[in-house]
Parts: sequence; C-alpha cells; structure tokens
Amino acid sequence: MPITLPTTLPAFDVLRNEGVMVMSPERARSQEIRPLRIALLNLMPKKIQTENQFARLIGATPLQIDFQLIRMSEHQTKNTAAEHMETFYRPFQEVKDQKFDGLIITGAPIEHLPFEAVSYWDELCEVMDWTQTNVFSTFGVCWGGMAMINHFHGVQKHMLDHKAFGCFRHRNLTPTSPYLRGFSDDFVIPVSRWTEMRQSEIGAVPALQTLLGSDEVGPCLVEDAAHRALYIFNHFEYDSDTLKQEYDRDVAAGTPINVPANYYPDDNPAMPPLNRWRSHAHLLYGNWINEIYQGTPYDLNELGH
Repeated sequence: MPITLPTTLPAFDVLRNEGVMVMSPERARSQEIRPLRIALLNLMPKKIQTENQFARLIGATPLQIDFQLIRMSEHQTKNTAAEHMETFYRPFQEVKDQKFDGLIITGAPIEHLPFEAVSYWDELCEVMDWTQTNVFSTFGVCWGGMAMINHFHGVQKHMLDHKAFGCFRHRNLTPTSPYLRGFSDDFVIPVSRWTEMRQSEIGAVPALQTLLGSDEVGPCLVEDAAHRALYIFNHFEYDSDTLKQEYDRDVAAGTPINVPANYYPDDNPAMPPLNRWRSHAHLLYGNWINEIYQGTPYDLNELGH
C-alpha cells in the first residue's frame, strides 16, 4: 500500500522515482479503507530533506499512510520557503482537536540550550501532553526524544566535550521487542549530537526500557510503554550523504569538526560514504507502523477515552 502525499509536495516525486508507492489524496479517498494517520512535527531547519527521509521510511510498509505535516504555531523557519510552509504545513493549534495514529517529533539544532530556554518549549510541552489523548503512538527523534523523556520523566541531557559524530556500532539489548523484529545482534547507526542521555539515569526509571545501546555513544532507543512512546537519540532516517553534508558545511565554515567516525571508506573524506544502516532503518519504522496498526482503534475518536 502507498503513502498518501500531495502531488505538489517535493517528496511525492522523490519517493515515486525511488520506487516507493505514493498516492494522491484524491485517489486515496476513493478507496474503502482507513489509512493510518501519521503526522510529522518537523523541527529541523531543512524541512524538505527531513520530510523526504521520514516519508521514505513510513511509506515502505504495506499499509496506506495519510502523512500530515505539522509545525509549531508561532515559530517561523528561516531555512524553508514560506510558500512551502504555507502550502504543506499546519500549525499545531489548528490540528490539536484531531486524532492521529502516530506522531514523529524530530530533532532540532538547539542542543546547547536548556529545554526551558527554547522559544517554543511551552507549546511543545502542550504537544507532548496532547499526545496522551490524541495520538496512539509517538516517536521522539534525537532532540525530540530527549525533550520527551525529560518532560515525562525528568531525565536530563548532558553536554559532551566533543561531538558524537559518525557511524557507531550498537547492540540489540531486547531481541524479543516487537519493535526490533528482524534486527541483527549488532549494527551501525549514524550519530550527530553534542549531548547525551545517560543509561544510569534512564535505568533508574522503572517505566523505561532501553532497547538499543552502544558502548561508545550510550543508549539509543528507549521504550516508554506507559506513554505509548519511543525515544531514539540517533538517526536511522539519515540519507547516505547527510553526515557528509554536515561535515562539508562545517569544513567550509571553518568550524572545528572531526571526520565522521566509521563513515567514509578508510576514513577518507574523498571517498563516497557507504550506507550501512538502511535495512535496519526500514525494519524499525516498519515495526513501529505495524505495532500501531495492530493496536490503534479503527475509530480514532475512541482515543483518549
């Protein structure tokens, strides 16, 4: 089954050319099934790139997905055309009376700020509380996951003395988890952050279970069953060249940056990087979609009752 996207959204042609099944809203309305409503609260500056990355993963399942784009109501992006935002995004305050099967809250390049210093923190707290009555399952990614685990459990993020940057081996800590169905015992995940969550602090919260972790860069994927949420601090959704773009940007700006670890062949930035995480990215998001499909009510109005 396809993912439903507006035909004018850039991701529509990108995914169709990659062989992903996409469908126009008009075509979707003619089918007698209920698509899963999955929303993306996109906090990243490169909105279109992030849309493509997540639409690619959730559009690869055999279920029809109605993909919705949400932004913070007052925050105005400086990196994406206003016309794009006006055409494809709806502010949270306009959709908060709606129900969704799933919500992804992305990362944001504001790790250096205390949570409370973020300009839209109050509204994001409203969003996170809203998920408990209006969303069946929520996936917090990188800073978004850190924000959620802090909001619901008080777990703090900690600044690193150097950026965790590259592709790091992770271990499957809970092979029986339905979210890790088909996962290898260990695998590579792209990491790009200046902060960390500490396993000792996560482990002190009985409601949290760490599913994936690394000896080098700490916990990665945490399940919060009580809040019907997953928190991932790294980037399965990254394209093959996303770390390269970040590295090239910093080099061009004269910003001190290490060559991303275990990313380029022989750690040589002149060589094209190899994607060694794509299959597990599709497994994780496919398993998440499947768990939503198995548990979400057919009538979304039943959520919150």
